[in-house]
Amino acid sequence: MKKVFLLLLVSILLIFTFDKVMSQTNKLEVGDKIPDFVLKDQNNNDFNIANFRGKQIMVIYFYPKDDTPGCTTEACAFRDGYEVFTDLDVKVIGISSDGVTSHKKFANKYNLPFTLLADTDKKAQKLFGVPKSFLGMIPGRVTYIVNKGGEVVHIFNSMTNAEKHITESLSIIKEMN
Repeated sequence: MKKVFLLLLVSILLIFTFDKVMSQTNKLEVGDKIPDFVLKDQNNNDFNIANFRGKQIMVIYFYPKDDTPGCTTEACAFRDGYEVFTDLDVKVIGISSDGVTSHKKFANKYNLPFTLLADTDKKAQKLFGVPKSFLGMIPGRVTYIVNKGGEVVHIFNSMTNAEKHITESLSIIKEMN
């Protein structure tokens, strides 16, 4: 029985280690260009990030799950500051692995005026190298500030301080303008 437990424990550690190494392989850093991707928005329309590169600053924030306490706090904080972002000509984009229907309900329930993208196959999360948290089981909460040229100028990563993603974003964007 001890051998089975030990083998199981070693296997789990190897899986988490491999997953961590692989997720960091494609990890975007400040100065990197954001990758191209096309995802469905909350209205089931194709959203091609290339259509916005070169046109405006973007705040791209990844969050774990619609309608959960931390994610709702973060989304509502972006909603409450949305006018400031639009006054600064900034495109706010939220991305999670939830589907279009979930995003639509979430956006309607909390009157979210910005784009929510359905990354159901976690393609964008992998392209950006969004780290997982809580033993690699929960997608991370990471915000990327992207300049008009499509270059990452700031990254903020915090699972526990959801509202700081907004204040941090606005601070960096105001410095850019």
